[in-house]
Parts: sequence; C-alpha cells; structure tokens
Amino acid sequence: MRVAIAVDDDFVSAHFGRCQAFLVVDIDKEGNIVRREMVENPGYAGHQPGLVPRFLQSIGVDYIIAGGMGPKAVMMLQSAGIQPILGVTGRVEEVLKAFLEGTLKGGESLCDHPHGHECH
Repeated sequence: MRVAIAVDDDFVSAHFGRCQAFLVVDIDKEGNIVRREMVENPGYAGHQPGLVPRFLQSIGVDYIIAGGMGPKAVMMLQSAGIQPILGVTGRVEEVLKAFLEGTLKGGESLCDHPHGHECH
C-alpha cells in the first residue's frame, strides 16, 4: 500500500493542492514501513486543475491524507482509485503512526472558502 501525506513543514497541510510536498510511504502487508520519500508537490507553484490528482495516481498512491481539499479533487481522486482521508491535523509523524495503528480519524474537509471559491 502507498500512502501520501500532504505536508507543510512538519505538519499535515490544510490545503492538499497547495502543500509544499508529500510524504510518500510504502507499507507492507504486515503494516511495516518499507520505504518513505519526500516528494515535491508539482502544484505548489500554481493551481492547475487535476494536476495533483493525476500526479498522485501516476506514482501509485492508494490513500492521501490532508486537512482539506475541494469536492472536485475528492471526485478525481476517488475515480482514480485513491481514497482521501480529510480533516486531519497534527504533526506528520504522529499522523503516520496513527494511520499505521488504525486509529487515524478523518472528518470534514478543513477547506472551506466562502463566495464559491474552492480549494484544489
């Protein structure tokens, strides 16, 4: 299984498409980390609709953990077979540990902009 966590500094990013990078972690069937890599977000410099979901699909991600994302991004990810886990906050290492232990709690997307603007 391959998990990506949207990262800003040492914390889970509130904005999936605008995060600095993704921590990409490969996990074996026993729940052990076999590989981890920090990967630059190709959408960090500017918004291009669909760029980040396509990128995550191209590197084989199964789950994406983030604070928030817009409904179009959720739909694109799900149609690519990637499960978003939203509403997550905290230090990346603590979030990864909770995911591995099966105790990570997702929730509502933290991305909430008025006036029709959506996070991507």
